[in-house]
Amino acid sequence: MAVRIQLAEIEQAQSDWADGIIQIGKTWKDQGDYQSLAHDFLKRHYAYDYECGTVLFKPTKVQDQSFRATLDSALSYFVGGNLEFAEDNGFALVPWQSITFSNHGYYQHHDVATVMGHYEFTDQQKNKTTVEYTFGYLVTMSGELKIFLHHSSLPYSA
Repeated sequence: MAVRIQLAEIEQAQSDWADGIIQIGKTWKDQGDYQSLAHDFLKRHYAYDYECGTVLFKPTKVQDQSFRATLDSALSYFVGGNLEFAEDNGFALVPWQSITFSNHGYYQHHDVATVMGHYEFTDQQKNKTTVEYTFGYLVTMSGELKIFLHHSSLPYSA
């Protein structure tokens, strides 16, 4: 029988995701082991280690290499330092003070759910960046909720 993913579970996963991104930035600022923390964050939140390891990840602030199909490429986006992804400056290293999700819509089918909306990133100087997102979640065999789809983009500007 398929597991139905509840919106409250997704909201908790979003809160945990935001806390994880913020913690990576704090750890970097404090000169701690932010790379290991980011690696563990990705393993905990993304389905790179589930079934065939397919994660459809389109980060916000990339141009040259738009899609990140592997855990290493996603890690580079969040913390930089990978010469194969020279444009990556470490999105999680800003560091962010707060990240707030505002879900617009939610669709659930069997053990998969998709949610889209805006999330707002606030940096240490109180500058805000609003980003549009679509996240797809699945339930692993061990009952973990993981992201298999992450598409982020800046809102259209004429």
